[in-house]
Amino acid sequence: MKDALIAAASLAAIAAAFPAAAQAQDATTNAGAYVNLNLGIGSYGPADVKAIQGRAGYRFNDWVGVEGELATGLDSDKDTISGVRVKQTLKHEAAAYVVGFAPVAANTDLIARVGYGTTKAKVSAAGVSASDSNESFNYGVGAQHRFDGVNGIRADFTRQEFRHDAGHANVWTVGYVRKF
Repeated sequence: MKDALIAAASLAAIAAAFPAAAQAQDATTNAGAYVNLNLGIGSYGPADVKAIQGRAGYRFNDWVGVEGELATGLDSDKDTISGVRVKQTLKHEAAAYVVGFAPVAANTDLIARVGYGTTKAKVSAAGVSASDSNESFNYGVGAQHRFDGVNGIRADFTRQEFRHDAGHANVWTVGYVRKF
């Protein structure tokens, strides 16, 4: 009888402690919504275009999330190609990603992401201009650190592989992170 009472008391103590431990774990989880505001530079073949980029995402747990991204060009790139001055401008980009997070320290994560997007660019030369859009398969890596658990910085690299053998772009960004 004494062993049964000890076992029952032990089970009751475990049952009482489990919700408290689960609640403590939820308080420290990284799950929730977040936003980023980034400055970036994209190398699109001969053009190096500066952009401002916004992201909104949701992290389901410490390891997996999704995010959407919108960008617009800040500055055109001007090159001389075959003696003709060419101006290349990023009109806009939009993409969606599945994001993997690897927590490496308190408030610090390594990031890997894969997604699909669209990019619209404009090229002008000798008084003539044309614009075109192309879809891309995107993948990248980066890191982020939140200084106070909510506000921080993020830096990343994304490779855009355009469809129909239309080339690729390398995009580097650094920016502000806000977790909600």
